[in-house]
Amino acid sequence: MLVPPAALSPTSNFVQVAYIAAFSLFIFGIRQGTHPRTARRGNLIAAAGMAIAIAITLSLDLIHNWGLIVLGIAIGAAVGAIASQRVQMTQMPQMVALYNGVGGGAAALISWAEFRHHLDAGGPIPLDVMIFTLFSLVVGSVSFWGSNIAFAKLQELISGRPIRFPGQHVFNGALLAAILAGCVVLSADHASGPSQALFIAVLVGAAVLGNLFVLPIGGADMPVVISLLNAFTGLAAASAGFVLDNVALIVAGTLVGSSGTILTIEMSRAMNRSIGNLLFAGFGAGPAGGAAAAEERPVTSISAQDAAIKLGYADSVVFVPGYGMAVAQAQHAVKELADELERKGVRVAYAIHPVAGRMPGHMNVLLAEADVPYEQLKEMDEINPELPQTDVAVVIGANDVTNPAAKNDPSSPISGMPIIEVNEAKEVIVIKRSLNPGFAGIDNELFYQPNTSMLFADAKQAAADIAAEVEKL
Repeated sequence: MLVPPAALSPTSNFVQVAYIAAFSLFIFGIRQGTHPRTARRGNLIAAAGMAIAIAITLSLDLIHNWGLIVLGIAIGAAVGAIASQRVQMTQMPQMVALYNGVGGGAAALISWAEFRHHLDAGGPIPLDVMIFTLFSLVVGSVSFWGSNIAFAKLQELISGRPIRFPGQHVFNGALLAAILAGCVVLSADHASGPSQALFIAVLVGAAVLGNLFVLPIGGADMPVVISLLNAFTGLAAASAGFVLDNVALIVAGTLVGSSGTILTIEMSRAMNRSIGNLLFAGFGAGPAGGAAAAEERPVTSISAQDAAIKLGYADSVVFVPGYGMAVAQAQHAVKELADELERKGVRVAYAIHPVAGRMPGHMNVLLAEADVPYEQLKEMDEINPELPQTDVAVVIGANDVTNPAAKNDPSSPISGMPIIEVNEAKEVIVIKRSLNPGFAGIDNELFYQPNTSMLFADAKQAAADIAAEVEKL
């Protein structure tokens, strides 16, 4: 049994100071991540803190099985390096969902391993350890399987629309009650040897619940789901830290859980919907045949040359990006168009809705990749008062977050949701492939307003064509 020569005691002053340094870097990194200008630096700072925490943990005299540890590190490093090179920015939401699920699954497996360790030792399992073990097991399993469903929806391996069966919420509630009952029985038997079969049954039940929990949620709410599952993973990891008596895991998991919870609350507020409504309303089902009905209504269609004339002679232009821009990978072409407009003296800004795209901050990530100046990124509350004085608003693939029905139609499924009020601009240009509805599955009233012109084209090609025409003006 190999133990590194520099093995440290978990209670030594050096270990405690190193962990405090790691925690400080975690917190400072998260603080840096609150602004686009410092987000990348914050990510590196937090990663440095995690590297310190891992190095110190691996140096403890409790660590054995170095062959498995090295093998795991090698496999994880290889997967991470390959993914970072091959995954496109448009696939970042599903990668975040997948990585988040891996964290939850790891916490659940740690709980199972520790449970078996206590059983094999033959002694009673302390009640506090048992409670944290079960919490990590259930929440980590729900996070793992729920994140897999989120990944499958985002990757379009399964339908992004809500998938449900009659009485599903009742079934989910009964399953949750059964899981909690199993946890109570296991906790009550902590001193006399809890049943391993019941423990596995709770694990399987949590896995089924994780799948059924996310399947009924529509694609429109996926950013909030990813944030919530991220919080679940953090809480599961923190509980696993209590089970292992590892302070680094407790602090890191608590930070992830609390920040994910705050983000989930803020995003639900941005949509003016309760978290319960987000999770159980099946938002995104939409009426069947919505797109076909939309085709029957008249719209004003223009060419790239027409759009260039409107933009080239404007004083101010606001771009409103959405998931359509991400799909077309049009962020660089849009930046080139903005540069052409600025050379002609046009003021340019970008309006960012909190839930645009498929993950929190999706549009900010894409625009940062295209080197859009951070000063030009405007949040919804900041840009809306400026839109009535804006000459042209250009909507690029954004749909539900610009739909005036949210304000004007009390019967709309998105009624009350705050939107980017592009309809208040003097003119609106919508770049979109078709009139198909967005994730909410409802028609966008913006398309049919008198100040709106539709440019039906791929967003990347359209932006490049408009930029070429602007250059000729």
